[in-house]
Formats: sequence, C-alpha cells, structure tokens
Amino acid sequence: MGLLISKIWSLFGNEEHKLVLVGLDNAGKTTILYQLLLGEAVHTRPTIGSNVEEVVWRNLRFVMWDLGGQQSLRSAWNTYYTNSEFVIMVIDSTDRQRLSISREELHRMLTHEELSKACLLVFANKQDVKGSMTAAEISEQLDLTSIKQHPWHIQACCALTGEGYAHSLFSISVGQKIFNLAVSWYLQDPA
Repeated sequence: MGLLISKIWSLFGNEEHKLVLVGLDNAGKTTILYQLLLGEAVHTRPTIGSNVEEVVWRNLRFVMWDLGGQQSLRSAWNTYYTNSEFVIMVIDSTDRQRLSISREELHRMLTHEELSKACLLVFANKQDVKGSMTAAEISEQLDLTSIKQHPWHIQACCALTGEGYAHSLFSISVGQKIFNLAVSWYLQDPA
C-alpha cells in the first residue's frame, strides 16, 4: 500500500495548481481560504473583487483565487478561469432559499470553455449549524450527478474548525491526475 501511495504522490512533483473558489456571498469562501493558509479561523468581511493566496499542502501548491459571491460580482468570475484546474464551489448548507441560484451559477460556470478540463469540488459548509442540509441533499439539489464532463466530489465541512477539507484537496488532485492519465490512455488505445 505504501508503494502505491508513493507512486501516486510522485505523479505530482512540486506542481502549482490554480483553482477558483466560488459560491454565493456569505458561504464561507474566504474563511476556508484563510483556514487552509493559516490553520485558524479569521474574522472576514465580504469579498469585493477577489483575494489570491498560495496554499501549500505537503508538496502540492495551490494558487487559490477567492472570488466575491455577491450578485453584482458573479458576472466577473469568468475572468479568473484561465488555466484553472480546479473549481471549488462553497455552499452555505443553511441557505436553502438560494440553493437554486447556486445550481444555476455552477452549471453555467461549468459550460465555460476555460473550465473544460477542470475538476469540481463542492464544499457543503456550515455543517456545525443545527438544521444544515447534508452533503447528499445538496448534491441532489445541485444536480451533481448530471455533471459528466468534470470529475467532481462533494464534501461536508466546517470552515470555522477546518474540519473536512484539507484531505479533499489532495483527493481531488489525485482524482484529476488519475482521470487525465485514464483519458490519455484511452485516447492512445480506444479498443
């Protein structure tokens, strides 16, 4: 097993991966960004425009673009898509009223040519709040099973404690690498 993990790990070297962190306002995007960067929750304000930080986890480097989620800012998200390998959509698991808006934004975003090869990770945030939707409920409401062109994963998490997402970044990275290798292999020998 250790040999397999070492082999998979060697696929990455010390690569840099660009990702965009999106979601509606107040979903917890900036809190997640700084929890990953600093290992602690920080007081945040609504993001106007974007924040960018480099997050290093083991030997994986992520350039993370945290994009403001207010309605007036969402139309500018596409200016950040170039060379993005990953999309992380953060969902406020307590905000049932706006989940349909998140679904529309997600499916619109995934049709963009610049994201044609991107992997999707959905964080069902605020799981610490009583009455929050489960990851399964959110997956169903976002219609994630209809997404066939992008490897995707949904993960329940809590931005305030850091629970549930550091391992997900590694998992989605490995998943993307394996997916790309499988596609390359298939295209070389589609028999």
